[in-house]
Amino acid sequence: LYRGDNSTYFLEFWEDYKTTNEYCLACGKPKTPVLFPFYVTYLTEEKVYEILELYYSPLIGVIGRVFSNAEALVQITRHTKEELKSLQEKSACSPTAMEEDSEASSKVGDSSQGDSLQTLGPDDVSVDVDAIRRVYTRLLSKEKMETAFLNALIYLLPNVEYPNYLHLFISVMENRNLHSPEYLEMALPLFCKAMRKLPLVAQGKLMRLWSKYNADQIRRMMETFQQFIIYKVMSNEFNMNNDDAIIAASKCLKMVYYTNVVGGEVDTNHTEEDDEEPIPESNPLETELGVLEMDKDYTFFKSRNKFSFMICPFILYAVTKNLELYYDNRICIITVLSSLAQGQQLNPYLRLKVRRDHIIDDALARLEMITAENPADLKKKLFVEFEGEQGVDEGGVSKEFFQLVVEEICNPDIEESTKLFWFNPSSFETEGQFMLIGIVPSLAIYNNCILDWGKKGNFCDLVDSYQVSYQSLKDFLEYEGSMDDDMMIIFQISQTDLFGNPVMYDLKENGDKIPITNENRKEFVSLYSDYILNKSVEKQFKALRRGFHMVTSESPLKYLFRTEDIELLICGSQNLDFKALEETTEYDGGYTRDSVLIQELWEIVHSFTDEQKRLFLQFTMGTNRASVGGLGKLKMIIAKNGPDTERLPTSHSCFNVLLLPEYSSKEKLKERLLKAIMHAKGFGML
Repeated sequence: LYRGDNSTYFLEFWEDYKTTNEYCLACGKPKTPVLFPFYVTYLTEEKVYEILELYYSPLIGVIGRVFSNAEALVQITRHTKEELKSLQEKSACSPTAMEEDSEASSKVGDSSQGDSLQTLGPDDVSVDVDAIRRVYTRLLSKEKMETAFLNALIYLLPNVEYPNYLHLFISVMENRNLHSPEYLEMALPLFCKAMRKLPLVAQGKLMRLWSKYNADQIRRMMETFQQFIIYKVMSNEFNMNNDDAIIAASKCLKMVYYTNVVGGEVDTNHTEEDDEEPIPESNPLETELGVLEMDKDYTFFKSRNKFSFMICPFILYAVTKNLELYYDNRICIITVLSSLAQGQQLNPYLRLKVRRDHIIDDALARLEMITAENPADLKKKLFVEFEGEQGVDEGGVSKEFFQLVVEEICNPDIEESTKLFWFNPSSFETEGQFMLIGIVPSLAIYNNCILDWGKKGNFCDLVDSYQVSYQSLKDFLEYEGSMDDDMMIIFQISQTDLFGNPVMYDLKENGDKIPITNENRKEFVSLYSDYILNKSVEKQFKALRRGFHMVTSESPLKYLFRTEDIELLICGSQNLDFKALEETTEYDGGYTRDSVLIQELWEIVHSFTDEQKRLFLQFTMGTNRASVGGLGKLKMIIAKNGPDTERLPTSHSCFNVLLLPEYSSKEKLKERLLKAIMHAKGFGML
C-alpha cells in the first residue's frame, strides 16, 4: 500500500498506485481497494475534477473530512498568490478602467464574478467565488454527495472560531441546496446561529462582498433564509420571539437586506429599466408571520428584553407594520389622557377650527401657533371643526379636511406628462406654507387617514417628474460619438426664474470652463440630477421635512417603513378590489348577504366605472383609495335605513357605514346611489 505523506498530490499517488498494483484486464479497475482518500487532506478545483473523472465514490470520504474542517475548507476557496496580486493591481486602477473591466466581465454570464473582489483591499477576504461555485455545481450533480456535504456542515459549524473564517461563510452560502428540506432541520439552523455571532466588522466585510453579486444571486440568499423562517414558524408559531433559530435567521436576512441596499447604492451603471425581473415587493413571509402577536412584539421592542421583529422591519408586511405604528400612536394619545387623569390641565385633542373657503390660511395660522407654543400637541388626536357646520369629528370630518387641504395645496399646477407634483424652485410661497405641506402627511399617518397625493433624488428619479429630461440624459449617456467634438457643452446649465429670465448655474466650480467629455459625462448627469431634484428646491424641501418631523420625530416610522411603505401609508393603494370588499362587508338592520337589494347593490357597484367606484368609496369611507392591505382589510357595514323612499342614501364615513333605504327597484337604487355619490361633499356624509 502507498504510504506517501499528506502533501503528495493525488495524481502522483495514482500513477504510483497503477505501477505497483494489479488491475483487472477486463475493466481496468484495481483488484484491491483504493485507499487514497485517507491520504488526501486538502482539495483544489482541478483535483476535484480529476478525482471525479477517475472514480468519484472515494471522494465522498474526502468531502466529509475536508468540508468538516474549517482550515481545509478555507484552502479550497482562497485565491492563489498570483490571483491576489492581479486583484490588487485591479483595485489600484483608475475608476474608469475598473468600470470598463466590470462591464466586460458582466457579459460573460450570470455566474461570472471574477472581478467581484476588485474593490476590496488586501486585508479583506479573498475568496475565489467562481471556483467554489463551479466545484459545488460539479459535486452536487451527484446525488450521493449530498449526504456527505450535509453531515460535514453539521459537524463543522459548532467548531468554528467565528472571527477568522469569513471564507467559510462565503463558501457555505454558495451551496445552492441550503434551502432544501435536508438542511432545514439541523445544518441551516447551525449556520444561521454561527453567522449571527460574527463581529460587526466581519458582517460588514461579508455584506461588502455580497453587494457585488447580481440580483439573482442575492435573491437566492434571501429565499434561503425566508424558506427557513417559514419552516420554523410553521412548526413553532406560538413562540416565535423566543425561537433562537428564527431570531438567527432573521438577523441573517437583515444582512442580506443591507447587502441589497448597499449593492443598489454602488451600482451606478444600473437603471430601473435594466430590471426585467426585479426582486418582488410582495413578502412571502406575509402569511406565516400573520400569526405574530403584534401587541406583544411591540411590547418586546419597547422594553428591549426580548427579540422583536420590529428590528427587522423588511420581514414584516405593510399591514403588520401599520399595526405597530398604530400601537405607538395610541400609546402617545393614552399618555396624554393619563396626564389628564392625574389632574394636569391638558387638552387631549389637537383642535383645528377652519373655514371651508379659507382652509389653508386658517390651518396654517393655527398650526404655526401650535408649533411655536407646544409642538408636542401635534401628536394628539386630531379633531377638526368646520365653522358654521354641526358635524362632530369621529374621523370622517378629519378625512374631509385632509382631502380639501390636499386639493388646495396641489391646485392647479400639475405636470401634464407625469400627472405628478414637484417643488417650484422659484415659488412665492413662504417656508411656513411648505412646512404645512410637511405637517399634513405626518398628521394623516398619525390619525390613520389617506391622502390623495409621492430620499434624496437621483438620476433614476427624474423619470417620475422630468420625463423629457430623463430621456435626454439617457440618450446623452448612450451617445457613442465624441462629446468634445460633437456637442461642445460645459458644466453649466441655464434655468428660468419666476419672471422668465434666464439664470446660469455652474454644476461645479468653474463649470463654465470645464468641457464635458466621454469620460466625465456620468459626473455631469449626476450633478445635473442633484441640482434639479435637490439643490434647486433645498429651501422648500427643508421646510417640508421640518414640518413632517414635528409629528413623527419620535415615531418608529423612520426605521419601520421603507419609502414605498410610507407612500402607501399616506396615499393608499389605487388597486381597488371590490370583490374583496364585498367578501368582508357586514350587514345590519335587517339586511343580509342574501337580501335581494344587497345583491342588486353589488351588481351595480361592480358595473361602475373606475371614477364612479372611487366616488362610492369617498362617499362611504371618506377616501377614494384603499388603505394598507387593500379593500379586503376594511370592514364596511351596510345598514337598512327604512322602507322605500325618495331620500338619498347617506353614510357615516367615520365608521364606514352605508345607510341604505329598501328601494323598490334596482333602477331606482342605482339612480339614487349615483346622485348621492356625485354630490357628497359635506352634506349626506357624516
